[in-house]
Amino acid sequence: MSKFVVGKYHLPYNPNLKEKARELRNNMTETERIVWKHCLQKFRIPVLRQRPIDNYIVDFYIASHKLVIEIDGVQHSTESGKEYDENRTNILAGYGLTVLRFTNADVLSNLQSVCSVISHTITNEIIT
Repeated sequence: MSKFVVGKYHLPYNPNLKEKARELRNNMTETERIVWKHCLQKFRIPVLRQRPIDNYIVDFYIASHKLVIEIDGVQHSTESGKEYDENRTNILAGYGLTVLRFTNADVLSNLQSVCSVISHTITNEIIT
């Protein structure tokens, strides 16, 4: 396992994930592109796509709000997928991050609600 490095946004990450993250940024899923284009790209704060944090690559990261946004495909609905996501969320929360998860179905059937939840989370964050 590689040593973590601390990046520009002060979170440790596995440097071996940088190339994979770049590949994922260049090949976003349909639902990630939808959320990016119709929701996240409109914010006046930096939103990073496919950002390595720890041993993971998160779909979207808003450093100024310590917010991770994940768009989950069907593989996340299995028992092992749920367990993996729970562990991952706990590790990310250990860095003080909030993780919002949406399914592909959420994005495709109710994009306005997804964007509203994200917007509400950003504008009503509670500083702890």
